[in-house]
Amino acid sequence: KSNSGEGGEDPARYFGPKNSAMKQIASGRFGVTPTYLASAADLEIKIAQGAKPGEGGHLPAVKVTEYVASLRRCTPNRILISPPPHHDIYSIEDLAQLIHDLKQANPNAHICVKLVAETGVGTVAAGVAKAYADIVQISGCEGGTGAATISSIKNAGNYWEIGLAETQRVLMENGLRDKIRLRVDGGLRTGRDVIIAALLGAEEFGFGTATMIAAGCVMARQCHSNLCPTGIATQDEKLRKKFRGTIESISAYFRAVAREVREILAEMGVSTLDEIIGRSDRLCSSIPDDSAGAHAISLAPFFAHPPNGRPRKCACRKNDNPAPSMNDTILSDILPSLEKHEPVARDYTIRNIDRSIPVKLNYSIAKQYGDRGLPPDTVRLNFSGTAGQSFGAFNHRGVSLALVGDANDYVGKGMFGGRIVIIHSDIGEPHNHVIVGNTVLYGATGGEFCAAGMAGERFAVRNSGANAVIEGTGHHLGEYMTGGTVVVLGNVGYNVGAGMTGGQLYILDRNCTLEKKINTDYVMIHALRDEDFTTLKYMITLQYTYTGSILANSIVSEFDTAVRHIRKVVPV
Repeated sequence: KSNSGEGGEDPARYFGPKNSAMKQIASGRFGVTPTYLASAADLEIKIAQGAKPGEGGHLPAVKVTEYVASLRRCTPNRILISPPPHHDIYSIEDLAQLIHDLKQANPNAHICVKLVAETGVGTVAAGVAKAYADIVQISGCEGGTGAATISSIKNAGNYWEIGLAETQRVLMENGLRDKIRLRVDGGLRTGRDVIIAALLGAEEFGFGTATMIAAGCVMARQCHSNLCPTGIATQDEKLRKKFRGTIESISAYFRAVAREVREILAEMGVSTLDEIIGRSDRLCSSIPDDSAGAHAISLAPFFAHPPNGRPRKCACRKNDNPAPSMNDTILSDILPSLEKHEPVARDYTIRNIDRSIPVKLNYSIAKQYGDRGLPPDTVRLNFSGTAGQSFGAFNHRGVSLALVGDANDYVGKGMFGGRIVIIHSDIGEPHNHVIVGNTVLYGATGGEFCAAGMAGERFAVRNSGANAVIEGTGHHLGEYMTGGTVVVLGNVGYNVGAGMTGGQLYILDRNCTLEKKINTDYVMIHALRDEDFTTLKYMITLQYTYTGSILANSIVSEFDTAVRHIRKVVPV
C-alpha cells in the first residue's frame, strides 16, 4: 500500500489504480475532504511528526507550486507550516474522538495511529487500542521526508525495536493484543529486519527510504532545498525530468526482501511469517566482548516470553465500537430519498452523546458523487438540543445543518461544503454566551458557517476555504489559516493569526484592543477597501438571515457607522 503523506491528493487518482490506499490525517489537515477520506483503505492519524516529532513540519515556499497549493488548499509560493498535534489532540479522549470521526467518515477503512518509538509508547498504544483504532504504527528514529530539514531527520525518537517491544508487551499484559494490528517503520532495509520486527510483534512493515533508493534516490540530503539531483523530492520541472525510477525496480527490491524473509523462515523451520509473530523467545543476542558499554545494557525485555494463553497477534478484522450511533438512524432516513434524487428534510433531537453527526451520511454522498456532492440544500437536517463533539465534521456539498441549542468541540472539522447554522434556544443577548466549543472549523476546506454566539479557542485553525461568522472567540483565532473568510462580531483572544498564510479575518474592534492581540510575526491590520465593505455586508446579512442574530441586525441597520470599528487582518 502506498501512503499519500500529510494530506492532499489529486482527485483524479481517487478510486483508481493510482489511488493511495493509505491516506494521512496529519495535524495540519492539508486537503482532507470527504472524498479523500472515502477513497482510502487505511486512514493514518499522524499524532507524531515522523521525522520531526513535536517540532511541526513545514513545506518550503519554493515547493508550494500552483499544483501543490490546489491539492493542499492553500496559497502558492507561501510556506506551509504543519502545526503540532495539540491543536485538536490534547488527550487520549481527543484522539479517541478523531478515531471515531474517521470511522464514521469511512466505515470500511482501517484507522491507524502513528506513534514515535520512545519510552512509554506502550501505554499510549494501549489507549489507542481502547479508543477502537485498528492499527498502531511504531515509527523509528531513522528516515525523513522530502520536506524535512536535515536537522529534523536527526531528532526523530528512539530505535523502532525499543518502541515495538514495549508496545507488544503492554498490549499483551492488558489483554488488548488481539484487538489491534502492529505496524512498524523507520529504517527497515532487509528481510532480516522484517523477521526481527515480526518476532517482536509486528504484523505490518513500512518501507520509506529504501523504496526511494530503489526508485533512484542517491541520499543527497537536499530534499528540503528543492534541489534533488534525481528528480524525486523536488517541484523543479527541470530536475523532475531526471527521474528514472520504474515500477520494475521497486518491484525487484520488494521481491528481494520477500525472498530473504522466506530463506530465513526456512532456516528457522517455519513456513509462514504468521507463525513467528510475537515469538520474542526465538531471539538471541550477541554482545561484543570488547565493549564495556554493551555489557552494561540489559536486553532481557526483548526476549521476554509472552504470558501463557495471551494472544500474540491481532485476531479481528476491525476493532469497532459496538455501540449504536445516531449516524445509522440518519443514514437510513435519508438514503431512500437520495437514491430517488429527491430533496429531503428531517428533524431530530440531539444529545451530547451523539458525536460526529451526520458524518456517515457525508461518506455515502462522497462515495456516490465524489467532490461534486449534491445541489444546495438537497439534504436539510434540523436538530434541537446539545450536540456532541464533531457536529457537522467533513460536511459535504448539498447538506445543510441547523441546530437550535449548542455544540461541543470540533464543529465543522474538515467541512467541505454545505452550511452549518447554530442558534441558542432561549437566551437573552446570545452574543454574550458561548454556543460552540474549541477548534471549530479545523481544517475546513469550504462551506458556510453561521453561529449566533461565541466560540472557544482556536476557531478556524487551518481553515482553507470556509466562510464563517461568529460573535466572539477565545485565543488563537485563525491560526495556520490558508484560505477562507472569517467575520468576528465581538471580542477575540490573543495570538490572532499565528502561522496564517492565507484568507482574511474581519474583526469588530469597538475597544481598539486588536493591535495588542494579533501575532505580528505573521499578520497585520489592513485598511478596508471597497470590496471589503461588499463582503462584510453580504456575510453579516447572511448571519442575520440564517440565525436572526440581534447583533448582526444592529450592525446591518447602522452599517456605515458600525463598519468603522471593523478591522481586517491579513498575512504579512
